[in-house]
Amino acid sequence: MTKAASARSLLRTATASAHARVDDAFGGFDLDDRDGYRSFLMAQAGPLLTAEAAIDAFAPAALLPDWPERSRAALIRADLADLDAPAPKPEPFDVRSDAAALGVIYVLEGSRLGGAMLARNVPMDLPARFIRCAPEPKRWQELIKVLDRHLVTPDQHAVAADAARAVFDLFWRSARQHGRMFVVE
Repeated sequence: MTKAASARSLLRTATASAHARVDDAFGGFDLDDRDGYRSFLMAQAGPLLTAEAAIDAFAPAALLPDWPERSRAALIRADLADLDAPAPKPEPFDVRSDAAALGVIYVLEGSRLGGAMLARNVPMDLPARFIRCAPEPKRWQELIKVLDRHLVTPDQHAVAADAARAVFDLFWRSARQHGRMFVVE
């Protein structure tokens, strides 16, 4: 008998192409330049604030009691303010189930891992509370346990994956909006 795949593994597989598309879209930002970094933060802020507002409205305390400590909305708002950039308003985005909430949180928490790698490219004189907010291994491990406890049926996996892909799409669209678009002639 084979061991069932973990919820994290199933989410990673189901969102791999959406994740790769977001990574590619954000790869064009110049993080060591003040204007490029401001654009990067603007591109991150819209989706992050939208997704976090949706999770706040859902109130996931039963799933993840430390959700308020995981939020990075205040950090990105502070960095944008330091760069004289307005924080965008969250878009409408509904989270209606535990599975959907976990799919959204999976993307938000996973983005910390990528941020930790990107933070090395940001000069020390730029505000970087948001991007330097490294993942805490203990919290990541707890999230993996929560995913495995609450995402057990194929339907729950599908709902979580759909929600995660929707968040990746928010990030992709925002990166395209705020990034430097190159036209090939």
